[in-house]
Amino acid sequence: MAKFEPLKLAGTWAIRLEPHFDDRGYLVVAYGNDLFEERGLVTGWVQDNESLSRRGVIRGLHFQNPPHAETKLVRVVAGAVWDVFVDLRRSSPTYGQWDAIELSEDNHISAYIPRGFAHGFCTLSDRAVVVYKVDRYYVPAAAGGVLWNDEALAIPWPLGGKAPLLSSRDLGLPSLRDLVSPF
Repeated sequence: MAKFEPLKLAGTWAIRLEPHFDDRGYLVVAYGNDLFEERGLVTGWVQDNESLSRRGVIRGLHFQNPPHAETKLVRVVAGAVWDVFVDLRRSSPTYGQWDAIELSEDNHISAYIPRGFAHGFCTLSDRAVVVYKVDRYYVPAAAGGVLWNDEALAIPWPLGGKAPLLSSRDLGLPSLRDLVSPF
C-alpha cells in the first residue's frame, strides 16, 4: 500500500511508499493503477524516464507546452534530490508559488506533479538516479521552462554556498515575470 498526502499546491501529492523488509532487503510496489484511479489522478503513463546526476546539479525548472504538457510521477531509486515544482496555471490561486519535497532512496516518497507546473530538482547526494513516469511523449519543440534562480520565486536551493552545475539551456530560461504561461 501507499499513503497519499496532498501537498500545499493543489493537484500535487506526496506518495509514501511502504516497503516490505526482510533479511534480504525490501520489496516495494512503486505504482498501482487502482490507487491513482480511486483518487482521480492521471494513470495513462506512456513513457518512463531516468536521469543520473551528481551532487550540486540542478535540472529545471522545465515543462512541456500544451498540447504536450505532462503529468509526472517522480521518485528516486539511488541517492537523494530536493524536488521542486512551480504552479504556472494562470487561473490557480497558487499561480507563481513553489513547493519542494525531498525524494530519496531511503524515504521511498514519490511526487505527483500535474500538468501546468514547472519541475526541477537539486541533487543532494554524491549521485542520484531519478525515475519518472509521464503521460505524454517528450516533444523537444514543446520544451519550456523558468529560470532556476528567479528572484521572484526566491527558491532556497540547498547548495551549501556552492555554485550549481546547470545546462546551458537552463541558464537561458526566462524569469516567471517574462514568461507568458501557456497554462
